[in-house]
Amino acid sequence: MTHKDRDQLSAEARQALTDLLARPEPLKPRDRIAIPPQEMPAQAPGQRVTNMSEVALGYTAEQARVESMRCLQCPSAPCVAGCPVGINIPAFLAAAADGNFQRAVEIIRASSLLPAVCGRVCPQEEQCQLECTVGKSLKDLDRAVSIGRVERFVADLEREEGRVEIPHVKPETGKSVAVIGSGPASITVAADVRREGHAVTVFEAFHKPGGVMMYGIPEFRLPKAIVTQEIDVLEAMGVRIRTNFVVGRTRKLKDLLEIDGFDAVFVGTGAGLPRFMGIEGENLVGVFSANEFLTRANLMRAYDREDADTPISRSRVVAVLGGGNVAMDAARTALRLGAGQVHLVYRRTEQEMPARIEEVRHAREEGVTFHLLQNASRILGNDHGCVTAMECLRYQLGEPDDSGRRRPLEIPGSEFVMPVDTVIVAIGNDSNPLIRQTTPGIDVNRWGNIVTNEKQETSMPRVFAGGDIVLGAATVILAMGQGRQAAAAINRMLSEADTQEGDSA
Repeated sequence: MTHKDRDQLSAEARQALTDLLARPEPLKPRDRIAIPPQEMPAQAPGQRVTNMSEVALGYTAEQARVESMRCLQCPSAPCVAGCPVGINIPAFLAAAADGNFQRAVEIIRASSLLPAVCGRVCPQEEQCQLECTVGKSLKDLDRAVSIGRVERFVADLEREEGRVEIPHVKPETGKSVAVIGSGPASITVAADVRREGHAVTVFEAFHKPGGVMMYGIPEFRLPKAIVTQEIDVLEAMGVRIRTNFVVGRTRKLKDLLEIDGFDAVFVGTGAGLPRFMGIEGENLVGVFSANEFLTRANLMRAYDREDADTPISRSRVVAVLGGGNVAMDAARTALRLGAGQVHLVYRRTEQEMPARIEEVRHAREEGVTFHLLQNASRILGNDHGCVTAMECLRYQLGEPDDSGRRRPLEIPGSEFVMPVDTVIVAIGNDSNPLIRQTTPGIDVNRWGNIVTNEKQETSMPRVFAGGDIVLGAATVILAMGQGRQAAAAINRMLSEADTQEGDSA
């Protein structure tokens, strides 16, 4: 679907936008604040649960311009401080407001390699939009300028019109860098290092590159064609990508440096180890980690029962345990896979849910039933080892815990049984353990995350790390921010090594 197909505006709304865009005089701050936020066109709930196509359809050109006009162009630009990669947000919004969408996306790309991705999946409401002066002035953060939606529009338009340019690559330096993993942090490192003329090889364990963007985020939130096109840009820059290559098994990390001769290594293997609850019945047939469920649906197209090599059996009644974005993704995917009922079970209230407000709203619209202040205590099965029900407990909230959220406390004697045939556990992930298990000498913290300094340097010389393997499960944009820091440090190290070699000569 192109930007030309997205127009769901009424004639009255279109005329209002036209009148605003035609105003000859410059808008004053009070005029900008008075402009209503532009709603995102989307598939109707009843329609979208029948397909895997993207739910949010994107702004029209008029909406993108009008939403950009809401920016006050604050001299202090607090939104930039809220952006992990420091995009010049007022500048790109000013360009978009003028209708210069190509200039807008060029400003974004100076800091971010993945605007079409970040415009869709980053939690702007907790980052740049949280700091927006418009939202603060109106005392309503929901009315902050929709920075991510405009970012998405200009990036989509650039791609649809074939204007994406391959970044300039400097002359070859003779240096080489290995990048382990191909998620957001790794893509950022690969591009920034390659720009400096260093050879880059990306090692990906799966059969397709893209990391969590490819296997973790559903098609209806992030079309895989967008991720594939970003990978195509890397390859056009000369980055080599090797799939089905498990560092730690196919090759140890130290071997990349000592045998294969790479001058530096970046580890961006993510947080791919699912957590389970440790309750009775988690080994029954019909219990999935959200990682397995989403990977099979997203990467292996298990929803295509006719052609997929590993289809998922059709569930009738699904329970999803958790309250984050991954839980919402799993619940909404289960609906699209044909489940008659999907129940989301969360032991706190909706206010404490870490999921994005928009994702929670979409899940409710699509028919997911929320069971708050409840959690599973054990999973029940039949004589064949298949899930038949889930025993749950009710909870009440106590004092805040280390996360700042109120601690859920069991209510004694509140047990009840919920009939289900499928349980998806979506309570978080731990860092991929393979690197630390096969690399003596690399420091990790008590959660298994690789320890780095502010330059993303690990305890091993010439080895850098970033993204979820360092942060724990985080966001695409935070991973990209660490990737930029790591790439800058790698480029600086390789440049200093060239200088020292020149001096010794």
